[in-house]
Amino acid sequence: MNLGKSILGLCGWLLLSFAAASLGALFMPGEWYAALKKPAWNPPGWVFGPVWTALYTMMAVAAWMVWKRGGFASQRRSLVPFLAQLALNAAWTPIFFGLHRPGLAFAEIILLWLAIVWTIALFWRVQRPAAWLLVPYLAWVSFATALNGTLWRLNP
Repeated sequence: MNLGKSILGLCGWLLLSFAAASLGALFMPGEWYAALKKPAWNPPGWVFGPVWTALYTMMAVAAWMVWKRGGFASQRRSLVPFLAQLALNAAWTPIFFGLHRPGLAFAEIILLWLAIVWTIALFWRVQRPAAWLLVPYLAWVSFATALNGTLWRLNP
């Protein structure tokens, strides 16, 4: 693959990942979230922006690394699950912050967690460093799953 195509590919994966992230701007936490009972281990709001920026960047780079191994047609088996987890990732914010449905968001984030594990397993077979780039994302979503479940229990 030539350098120009590779750079365009990276830009495409970054654009796609941050397009999913941009949904978050449409569904801000607001007064509803501020009024929820939260556990003591709930992170301060300023943490989320830098963490998600790093995670979306690593997700895009991981997908790009797999894509570079022959393009989408060659890596469809690994990249379709990546796209599925990205769609699940994008769906969580509107469910939680838009619909104010922490129980439904909890069910959805469990599906997201499973999709990330599946994606890591598939990426591992193609490009191990790409799989490792998704491990911090899995760790953060694991934490977010516990937090979402706690918020759901504290705010029935």
